[in-house]
Amino acid sequence: MSNRSTGARAALFAASLAILAPGIAFAGQPKMEKALAALQAARNKLANAEEDKAGHREAALRLVDQALAEVREGIAAGAGH
Repeated sequence: MSNRSTGARAALFAASLAILAPGIAFAGQPKMEKALAALQAARNKLANAEEDKAGHREAALRLVDQALAEVREGIAAGAGH
Protein backbone atom coordinates (compact mmCIF):
# COMPACT_ATOMS: atom_id res chain seq x y z
CA MET A 1 0.00 0.00 0.00
CA SER A 2 1.46 3.37 -0.97
CA ASN A 3 1.95 6.27 1.41
CA ARG A 4 -0.57 8.24 -0.64
CA SER A 5 -3.36 5.67 -0.21
CA THR A 6 -2.51 5.25 3.48
CA GLY A 7 -2.71 9.01 3.93
CA ALA A 8 -5.99 9.16 2.05
CA ARG A 9 -7.45 6.40 4.24
CA ALA A 10 -6.27 8.19 7.38
CA ALA A 11 -7.86 11.42 6.19
CA LEU A 12 -11.11 9.64 5.40
CA PHE A 13 -11.13 8.00 8.83
CA ALA A 14 -10.47 11.34 10.56
CA ALA A 15 -13.25 13.00 8.56
CA SER A 16 -15.63 10.18 9.47
CA LEU A 17 -14.84 10.60 13.15
CA ALA A 18 -15.37 14.34 12.93
CA ILE A 19 -18.80 13.75 11.44
CA LEU A 20 -19.90 10.85 13.64
CA ALA A 21 -18.32 11.64 17.02
CA PRO A 22 -20.32 14.81 17.77
CA GLY A 23 -23.57 12.86 17.49
CA ILE A 24 -22.26 10.35 19.98
CA ALA A 25 -21.04 13.03 22.39
CA PHE A 26 -24.37 14.87 22.28
CA ALA A 27 -26.48 11.89 23.28
CA GLY A 28 -28.63 12.95 26.20
CA GLN A 29 -27.45 16.57 26.15
CA PRO A 30 -29.92 18.45 23.93
CA LYS A 31 -29.48 21.80 25.67
CA MET A 32 -25.70 21.67 25.31
CA GLU A 33 -26.13 20.65 21.66
CA LYS A 34 -28.40 23.65 21.06
CA ALA A 35 -25.96 25.95 22.83
CA LEU A 36 -23.11 24.65 20.68
CA ALA A 37 -25.14 25.13 17.49
CA ALA A 38 -26.10 28.68 18.52
CA LEU A 39 -22.48 29.56 19.26
CA GLN A 40 -21.35 28.10 15.94
CA ALA A 41 -24.01 30.16 14.13
CA ALA A 42 -22.94 33.28 16.00
CA ARG A 43 -19.30 32.62 15.13
CA ASN A 44 -20.18 32.23 11.44
CA LYS A 45 -22.06 35.53 11.47
CA LEU A 46 -19.17 37.30 13.20
CA ALA A 47 -16.66 35.79 10.79
CA ASN A 48 -18.68 37.08 7.83
CA ALA A 49 -19.31 40.54 9.29
CA GLU A 50 -17.52 43.60 7.99
CA GLU A 51 -14.04 43.90 9.45
CA ASP A 52 -14.12 47.60 10.40
CA LYS A 53 -15.16 47.27 14.06
CA ALA A 54 -12.09 48.71 15.85
CA GLY A 55 -10.96 45.23 16.92
CA HIS A 56 -14.22 44.31 18.62
CA ARG A 57 -15.23 41.75 16.00
CA GLU A 58 -11.92 39.93 16.44
CA ALA A 59 -12.31 40.04 20.23
CA ALA A 60 -15.82 38.65 19.94
CA LEU A 61 -14.56 35.83 17.71
CA ARG A 62 -11.95 34.91 20.33
CA LEU A 63 -14.56 34.90 23.08
CA VAL A 64 -16.98 32.78 21.05
CA ASP A 65 -14.13 30.34 20.34
CA GLN A 66 -13.50 30.13 24.09
CA ALA A 67 -17.20 29.54 24.72
CA LEU A 68 -17.28 26.81 22.06
CA ALA A 69 -14.35 25.08 23.74
CA GLU A 70 -16.05 25.28 27.15
CA VAL A 71 -19.31 23.84 25.82
CA ARG A 72 -17.42 21.00 24.12
CA GLU A 73 -15.56 20.29 27.37
CA GLY A 74 -18.87 20.33 29.24
CA ILE A 75 -20.35 17.86 26.78
CA ALA A 76 -17.35 15.58 27.22
CA ALA A 77 -17.55 15.87 31.00
CA GLY A 78 -21.27 15.16 30.96
CA ALA A 79 -20.67 12.10 28.81
CA GLY A 80 -18.10 10.87 31.33
CA HIS A 81 -15.09 11.38 29.08
